Amino acid sequence: MLQTTYDSPLGQLTLLANEIHLLGLWYQNQAHFGAHYSLKTIDHGTSPILQQTIRWLEDYFNGHHPAIAPLPLHPQTTPFRQQVYQILTTIPYGQTMSYQQIADRLSELNSPKMGSARAVGGAVGHNPIGIIIPCHRVIGSNGSLIGYAGGLKRKRQLLAFEQRN
Repeated sequence: MLQTTYDSPLGQLTLLANEIHLLGLWYQNQAHFGAHYSLKTIDHGTSPILQQTIRWLEDYFNGHHPAIAPLPLHPQTTPFRQQVYQILTTIPYGQTMSYQQIADRLSELNSPKMGSARAVGGAVGHNPIGIIIPCHRVIGSNGSLIGYAGGLKRKRQLLAFEQRN
């Protein structure tokens, strides 16, 4: 595995990848920084996947709408959270979805019913690949901005940025 940093307009990001997949993307000092990885023991460097991710971030922060699909994402997490993250990747750029809507979609996809809005919130809060798996697009059922591991100020900034572009 290798890690690198990227200076985004919203603060420094740490990116983590193995030879095949992007494993993490975190703001410095965010909640759940580094997930379960021991970043202090992982070398700094670059790789094709890290370079591809940096190009994606540059496109994103330059106001383009880069597609998630070409990036080889592989968040190391539970099957439930994998499903939540898959749903997050379907939220269109500049739009939002509520925690309850995600729970409802999970129920449609699974029998028996799977997941509550609270469980979805836990999964979203632990998203190890922020921005690209767009957890900042998840809001409360009443439209309020609640919860974001990178901080509500950044969540507001990301949503405002996307709505302008």
